[in-house]
Amino acid sequence: MIDLWFLVIAFLWTGYFVLEGFDFGVGMLAPFVGGDDDEQRQSLQTIGPVWDGNEVWLITAVGAMFAAFPAWYSGLLSSFYLPVVLVLAGLIVRGVGLEWRGKVANPAWCDLGIVVGSALPAFLWGAIFADLLLDGALPALLGGAFTLVLSLLHGAVFLALRTEGRVRRRARVAALATGAVALPLAVVALSTLASVSGAATVPALAAMAALAAAAALIWRRREGWAFTATAAGIALTSAAVFLRLKQAPLPGLTLAEAASAPYTLTMLTWIGLITLPFVLAYQAWTYWVFRKRVALPR
Repeated sequence: MIDLWFLVIAFLWTGYFVLEGFDFGVGMLAPFVGGDDDEQRQSLQTIGPVWDGNEVWLITAVGAMFAAFPAWYSGLLSSFYLPVVLVLAGLIVRGVGLEWRGKVANPAWCDLGIVVGSALPAFLWGAIFADLLLDGALPALLGGAFTLVLSLLHGAVFLALRTEGRVRRRARVAALATGAVALPLAVVALSTLASVSGAATVPALAAMAALAAAAALIWRRREGWAFTATAAGIALTSAAVFLRLKQAPLPGLTLAEAASAPYTLTMLTWIGLITLPFVLAYQAWTYWVFRKRVALPR
């Protein structure tokens, strides 16, 4: 049961990073790929129906940690109290900006809130996990820079996939530019992770290959496959991180020591088997309904 619930938590965090990754990227890029207010609205409409649902993955992941591995949950959140609070503040500010942008006469402050509220979590999650794995200010900065640029790349590819016209062309340019920065950062960050964990080597190398493929695919205007490649790159990066964490989720703490009692894990398994398929089916249906490209508002 312990390994099963570690796998479930890794899956939930990975889903969060993949789905919120392009949300963060779109939020940061919208003012720059949109030449006017209508084009900015076009960019933000690509995530309008899904951004709040994507945040549910974070709530579920943290809730599962609390229930299945309370010592891991309490140790992680208390060790990184300030950055986690800043993440939550960023998510709140971004949510306010997205909800209020169309309801105010001058949306400049909303745009700023969306950019900052997207950039903060994109950077801080990478910094938190890098510091947890590698223990140091420089690895934390490297991890934060990597996840920030990776979110920009993922969001730019998503915009190129989901929009039309000038926004699509600018998003493709942004994807090529951020890809040129993301690749060397990925090599340094993932090589550093692989050097301290042999288990992380294969997914780390696969993540580098996926990001290189994404850059080549966006150059060839294959946005759908490029988005698949960036999503795979994020998922493989997350796999490398959690393979390292499986050895010790916190320094000096094993999974067995962090886990809840067997009865609790058994009850959680039954609850998850009943509820998780419905949640996944609903989210898949949402993405299917809103799968078409977004045109300029009329």
